[in-house]
Amino acid sequence: MRVDITMQLTTEKFTLKNLDCAACALKLEKELNALEGVEEALVDFAGLTLHIKARDMQAVVAAAHRIAPEVELIPKSGPQAKPGADKTELRTPVPRREIGFLLAAFVLFLIQLFFEKYFHQHHLGLLEAALVLAAYLLAGGNVLLNALRTIRKGLFFDEHVLMMIATAGALIIHAYAEAVGVMLFYKVGELLQNKAVSRSRRAINRLLAVKPDRAWVQTPFGFEEIAPEQVRVGDLLLVKPGERVPLDGEVITGRSWLDTSALTGESKPQTVQIGDQALAGQINQSGALTLRVTRPFRESSVAKMLDLVENATARKAKTEKFITTFARWYTPAVVILAAAVAVAPPLILAGATFEEWIYRALVMLVISCPCALVISIPLGYFGGIGKASREGILIKGSNFLDVLSQVGTVVFDKTGTLTQGVFEVREIISLYGFSQEQLFEFAAAAEYYSNHPIARSILSDFAKRGKTLDASRIMDHTEISGKGVKAGYGEHTIFVGNDQLLHAEKILHDKCDFDATVAHIVVDGRYAGYITIGDALHPDAEQAVHDLRAQGVHRIAMLTGDNYCTAQAVGKHLGLDQVFADLLPEEKVTTLEQLGAGGPQRKKIAFVGDGINDAPVIARADVGIAMGASGSDAAIETADVVLMTGSPAKIVAAIAIARTTRTIVWQNIVLAFTIKGLFLCLGAMGLASMWEAVFADMGTALLAVVNSTRVLRGK
Repeated sequence: MRVDITMQLTTEKFTLKNLDCAACALKLEKELNALEGVEEALVDFAGLTLHIKARDMQAVVAAAHRIAPEVELIPKSGPQAKPGADKTELRTPVPRREIGFLLAAFVLFLIQLFFEKYFHQHHLGLLEAALVLAAYLLAGGNVLLNALRTIRKGLFFDEHVLMMIATAGALIIHAYAEAVGVMLFYKVGELLQNKAVSRSRRAINRLLAVKPDRAWVQTPFGFEEIAPEQVRVGDLLLVKPGERVPLDGEVITGRSWLDTSALTGESKPQTVQIGDQALAGQINQSGALTLRVTRPFRESSVAKMLDLVENATARKAKTEKFITTFARWYTPAVVILAAAVAVAPPLILAGATFEEWIYRALVMLVISCPCALVISIPLGYFGGIGKASREGILIKGSNFLDVLSQVGTVVFDKTGTLTQGVFEVREIISLYGFSQEQLFEFAAAAEYYSNHPIARSILSDFAKRGKTLDASRIMDHTEISGKGVKAGYGEHTIFVGNDQLLHAEKILHDKCDFDATVAHIVVDGRYAGYITIGDALHPDAEQAVHDLRAQGVHRIAMLTGDNYCTAQAVGKHLGLDQVFADLLPEEKVTTLEQLGAGGPQRKKIAFVGDGINDAPVIARADVGIAMGASGSDAAIETADVVLMTGSPAKIVAAIAIARTTRTIVWQNIVLAFTIKGLFLCLGAMGLASMWEAVFADMGTALLAVVNSTRVLRGK
């Protein structure tokens, strides 16, 4: 297929309707990735979603239809997306016709089983063969059709092909009961497996069912119900009691309690009134509210959360990638081994018959399908991501679940992470002839255009005292990264910042130690005084540190740009192992690298921060964690994990969910390998029948699927 290489790459998502086979999902992914013009194709079997990056989407859809004709691609993103495509039903309906065929086949199977001796005694072999063939075709007709379609494409290691070879071989060697029975129970097991997978998907997606589906928008003719995607910034919305807030907005009228658990995992309702922010996805519990929309739906909190969770499945863990690769080689290897078992012993061993050893080979074929692994592992990771999102923790990929489970060192930023980031001016010390009022005015003028939490606290306290600034007198405002700010105010040049700023500007000053955050003030090149600012610890910071140690995290440290004495006071109160203070953003990265180099092998290092200056170190950590409630956009975009609240305790929950998920995934791997390995050996030795093999195969898949959803029920 020729594709114009000048075409731009685009990324889209499709719902995969009627995809009910894990092996088919692997085949679709492999063949789409082999297409010219496709940079990346990823099939998420757990979420029934295709993530595709390609130059020609129409060619991709056409190719997917050729590869899997029964699978319908429904656009979830891009220009062809249909409204409600993201809510595609994940239930796998069982056709009544198929159940009817299975019941008829079962009746014929029982007749053949009970009258087998009668047929033999009265030489009614043709009648018996007709009954068996009818039962076989009724039970496995669609299996045979799918197998033939697969063979026509040049593929020979599909589960349907293997089942056709195994049961057809049993018919040839006159093992009628096994041929029909295995096909019957394979189909029944397949139906049960599909039902279990469907139920698991729905259980996971119920955790994510927080997207509002309507909004009441004020018009000249009253309130009109429209889709949230059609609402514009500035529109007025009515949110009735019991309804979800459809978009982020500011409360204009009304007072109510909002259930925020869908976004933050917090069970305690939050009260809102005029002037407060309400976020999309929250549930209005009491009074009616009128909101003015502040962000379009695609940029709302709930839209970003759902997008992060959905795209998380596109980042596969190493374990998941290994199993995908393993499955491609495992089945061909078992088929080759089975062929050797069927042919070699009768040619080598005295007294060995082809009929006996072919039967053993057929048993091995039945157990060779890797479905238990291919289905259960993505479901396990998807369940972990869904559970985390329900707790207000957004994990951007199953690969980060794996890294979180191996964290041995947690490094915190201080301001806004371990502390609340709500600063209050405690003391103003003026030196060298300036009054406190003058010094405070100079500091407020220098910080006027800054968004730093310290700047906001100084300006807030300045306003509370009833004072105002003439902004026209402020000139040449400059942010000095990691140190402070510089500005002109009237005829004065003012610097406000930390101790590093004083050294950088070579300002003479007395050495002073503080147990609070300090903003030093320099006016016209002379040290004029300082303002001390307090920042309270987060209420659950101490408990979070204790719980992390209980989880086996061996080292907890803090990196901060704040002064040494303040940092040491916080570190001592919380019982941290190491505290590094007076750090610039680039120095934080260097220090984190040193911490990582000094840690134990195979243990990962996590960094938790919220500010724009934390983005570099968040990116450098093995797993970067951002505080979503107070964090900057840069930190949230860079992070691998986003906490929807400012609570450090959520880190404990994230690690616990990651470890539970990894445990479940490895339980499934061990279960599948053990049972399949055992039955391959038993089959080769003639100690297992085809009945036992099909029960073992389908039973393993069912157990693995059920086990995969256990994370959803965890506390």
